[in-house]
Order: sequence, then structure tokens, then C-alpha cells
Amino acid sequence: MSKNQARTPSVSERRKQEELRRQKERQRNLMIGGIVVAVLAAIALLVYLRGRADEATTTETTTVTAGERPLAALEPAQRNNYFSEAPAMTIDTAKDYTAVIRMEDGGEMRLNLFDDEAPLAVNNFVFLANQGFYDGTTFHRVLVDFMAQGGDPTGTGGGGPGYAFADEVDTGRTFDGRGLLAMANPGVPDSNGSQFFITFAPADHLNGLHTIFGELVEGDETLSGLTLRDPASATEPGDVITEITIIEE
Repeated sequence: MSKNQARTPSVSERRKQEELRRQKERQRNLMIGGIVVAVLAAIALLVYLRGRADEATTTETTTVTAGERPLAALEPAQRNNYFSEAPAMTIDTAKDYTAVIRMEDGGEMRLNLFDDEAPLAVNNFVFLANQGFYDGTTFHRVLVDFMAQGGDPTGTGGGGPGYAFADEVDTGRTFDGRGLLAMANPGVPDSNGSQFFITFAPADHLNGLHTIFGELVEGDETLSGLTLRDPASATEPGDVITEITIIEE
């Protein structure tokens, strides 16, 4: 055989070469597999940490986020004494009206009603109170440093009287303080029903969106003592309203 002629590998040499090739391939596959496992583990860790962060942000259900509103259902569920239309105007705007909210625990809140500024809302509130509509309802949504919402016969935020009436938001009143009584609504104009709320603090972002129709004049300690509650996560009913009585003078 010529000196420059390539020697043909023997069978045993070819086997060794093939085995070396396979070993290198296995090592390469193991390395790739390790990288894939590491990447998947990193992704799983990120997903877990993100989930824990989301859980932490939703633990305190009574914390108010910026721009939150006292919302009611757009098409509220009906109760036994629902009504097919808003009440006729029966109040006398030349008189003064006061609402007294009596709680099951003995607390009371007295509110002056702005019948000359928001006659539709006051007339509605007086009508429902005199009908006993609010008896046994609860403050179903009470959020710290924001407001206490009631007037829903279902206690869920989805109840109402079976009708809607117009807003009265051009009165010059603003949500500039504590103890303001206003109508809750589902976020669309002229959709007021039976749900109302009382503010714990100024809420300027509500200006022009909700009808203010009264203010707290007595019973601030009762307002402060209402149990914080978010209907989306609560396991117990809200504080019960025994009755709302109306004083006309």
C-alpha cells in the first residue's frame, strides 16, 4: 500500500469511533436537556412569584382603589314589593325632611335631606322609606376611608326597586367631605334606584357622577362603627338597618 494512500479503519476502530460519536451526542443532548429544565424552572418560579404578588394585592378586600365608585346593578333583581315605575312627586319642597336610619345594634344616624336641590332623589328615598322598602336591608358594601353603601334588598349590590330615575348632579354640591348622602348607580346616567351611600371622606372623583341628596347631622359614631365589608368576598351579612323613618317639618 502506498505511503500516501489512506488506511481503511478496521471494524473495531469504526466501532470505537461510532461509540465516541454517540457519547458526544448523548452529552450534547444532556446539556440541552439541562438548559431546557433550567429555563422551565425559571419560568415556573416567575409564575409562582407573580401569583403571590397578585394574591397579596387582593388580600385586603376593603381597600379602595383610585377612582372606585359606589356601583349598583344596571338591571337590579326584583323583590316582593318592587314597583313598576318611579314614584309620583309627593314631597313638598317648601318643607324640611329628615331621615333617621335605625340600626339593629341600636345605633342611629340622622340625615338632613336636600329636597329643594335634589327633589327626585329625596322623593324617591322618602317614598321607599315610608313603604318599608329599606326595613331589614343591610349596609352591604362598606369600604375604609371611602363610603358605606346600602339600600339593596338582596344584600349583594344587585338589588333595586324595579325602576330607575334621573340624576340631579348640577346642584353645585361636591363630594368634599364626610357624611354626604348620595345615590349609587351602575355607572350610566339616569339609572338611580334604591341604593344609596354615605361618605367617610372626601371623594372628588365622584363629582358629577352621583346625586347628593342629604348629609349626616347626628350619629357619626354609628357611621364609624359600621362593619367593613366587600360583598365579593364577605361570608357574613352586613350590618342590618331595622328601619328608616322620615320626619317632615
